[in-house]
Order: sequence, then C-alpha cells, then structure tokens
Amino acid sequence: MRERRVDAKQAVKKAIDDAGERLVDLSHRIHANPELGFAEHKASRWVAEELERGGLDVQLGVADLPTALVATAGSGPLVLGICCEYDALPDVGHACGHNVIAAAGVGAAIGLAGLADELGITVKVFGTPAEEGGGGKVLMLERGVFADTHACMMVHPSRYERVDTKMLAISSYRVDYTGKEAHASAHPAEGINAADALTVAQVSVGLLRQHIQATDRIHGIVTHGGEAPNIVPAHTSASYYVRAADFEALETLTAKVRACFDAGAMATGAAIQVSEPTPPYAEMLNDEVMMAYYKANAEAAGRQFPELSPRELAAVGSSDMGNVSRAMPSIHPMLGLDCGDSGNHQPEFARHCAGPSADAAVVQGATAMAWTYADLAGDELQRTRLMT
Repeated sequence: MRERRVDAKQAVKKAIDDAGERLVDLSHRIHANPELGFAEHKASRWVAEELERGGLDVQLGVADLPTALVATAGSGPLVLGICCEYDALPDVGHACGHNVIAAAGVGAAIGLAGLADELGITVKVFGTPAEEGGGGKVLMLERGVFADTHACMMVHPSRYERVDTKMLAISSYRVDYTGKEAHASAHPAEGINAADALTVAQVSVGLLRQHIQATDRIHGIVTHGGEAPNIVPAHTSASYYVRAADFEALETLTAKVRACFDAGAMATGAAIQVSEPTPPYAEMLNDEVMMAYYKANAEAAGRQFPELSPRELAAVGSSDMGNVSRAMPSIHPMLGLDCGDSGNHQPEFARHCAGPSADAAVVQGATAMAWTYADLAGDELQRTRLMT
C-alpha cells in the first residue's frame, strides 16, 4: 500500500508540475482583473476552463449563483472537496491573494483527476464566490452543493506559513438611522440628528470594548454621515463587523452591540434599521489528522513552517470556510509569502500576490493539498472515519 501511495504521489506531482505554467498564468490573470463578490465572471470562467482542460466535468452557476461552480473527477466512494475563492477587495484588489487560492485549488484538482478512480475517490472543486462579504460558501451549503462531501480544504496566502489557522465567528451589520432635516443654524430645534445617533452608537461601542473577551473584535466604518454642514443630517449609515471565538460567544456579543446601536436611536429620537448583508460566518474547526498530513506534505513540497511569535499566533481573521468546517472535517492552511512588512488587505501585499513567492506557493500549495488527499485515500482508518 505504501509503495502504491508513493507512486500515486509522484504521478500527482508530475501532473501539477506539467500544468505549472498554466496555473501561474491563471493566478496572474485573476490578479490583473480583480472582481468583487458575486461579480467574478472572468475569474470563474477562467477557473472552469482550466479545470475542464485538466479533465474535470464542470458545472457553472450552481446554487443559483452565476459565479459559483462545481467540478468533478472520479467516481470513488470517498468524496474530497477543494475550495477555490476568486473575489477581490474594494480599492485594493487582490490584497488577500484569492488569485493564489484559485490557482492552487485548480492545480490540486488537476493533480488528482487522473488518479481519482485508482485512489477510490471523487474529487470535487467548489468555486465559491464572495468570501470577502456575501458568504458564497454559506449559501452553497444551505442549497445542498456540499452534500455528500466527506472532507474539504483550501489554502490561503498570508504573511507566514501556518497549518492551524485561527478564524473567528463573525456577523456583519448595516446600521441606518433616519431623523429629520432642518436648517442647522436657523431652526436646529426642528431637526432630529441622525449623525448624533450614529455618534452615540460609536461611543457606546467604544466603551463596550473594555468589557469584552480577549478574542472578541468590533470594528466598523461610517458609510454615510450627512449631506452638508448646514443641514441637520436626516440619514446616516454605518457598516460593522462583530467577531467572537465561536457562534455561541458571537450571539452573546452581538446582543450587546445591538444595544449600542439602539442607544443611538433612543438618545436622539431617530429611527433605526439594522440589517445583515452577509450571513454569519462560523469559527474554523481544523481537523487534526488532515493538518498533520498537510504539514508533512507541505514540507516535502518545499514549504517551511517557522516558529511563530505570540503576536503572530494571536492574529485572527474570519472566513465562510468556518461554516464548511462545521459541516465536515476541513482545514484552511496559510501559505507564507515573501511580502516584507506587508500583510493581508494592504495594497503592498496585493503586489506580492503576483510575485515569485506567490507563484511558488501556487504550485507547492497545490502539491501539498493533492498529496494530503492521496494519503487520506490510502489510509483505511481515515477513510472509514471520514465516510462514517
């Protein structure tokens, strides 16, 4: 069995290496054409084309989402999923490196496609739109796209290499206050100041931060603050993210944050409307066995895992991959890029996501993922665990 697995992994690596130039080209094309969530028309089409070229059957527009896709190879009983993200951020483009995620996921699938039946697996690639706000994976989960999948993984560029990625649960809110216009100098008493309502809410949130858990995060921006200084603002709005260690802690924290929003309305007499533009994301539950296999394979593929400082270990984000991890065993390793002092969501990091270290990460990340699934497929104990 071990000899068979070694042979399979050599074949996987050859398929990925043979596709290496196309994978890097795919990464660069997506990087040069950043598209926001649910509008990744070019990226999803390019991903679909490369998957079809690699021997997978592709279905576009799944789950009533035009830029979502599922690609399949093999017909084995163990169904193993790979997630590809390809949405960009406003203003800073691919400053989170989703172009690398997409290309690495395509590469892993190409590496496994020709051996899927021999390994007794079905490979599924999930093209998941709108991770940066919109929750494509959550919608695809709710609409049954991940049904019958036994395990799932993806990789993500970062400042450093890490296998046990920490992700917080998150809820997003849009807060709108409606007051009444008035001349700010001549008749101020006739107005109801929606900007004051938002100010009260912001101050309340700021005071709340003293009394939250160390893993909690609350951050937001004003998206509309009024029309002119001499008009009492009647309409203001803000966008907020609220994060906590898990869904249960998130429920407790969001109740307190919502009370801060309500305080602004109560203090000023403005009306308030709170909506959730994105479904909540869950915390990431990393599967221990998958992590161990991935780390060994990543090191064999050329990746290095440095010892991280306490500050680096404390760094957290959020992803709708957390929702997937609540539904099936999953991992979300980070690929460290040579990016200097820059980090995710900075313009400088975006430039590095199409540089030499990112190109290497595409091929090596693809290899590590594909090898990990080859190992799981050959491990009878893990096959039984995943399929039970």
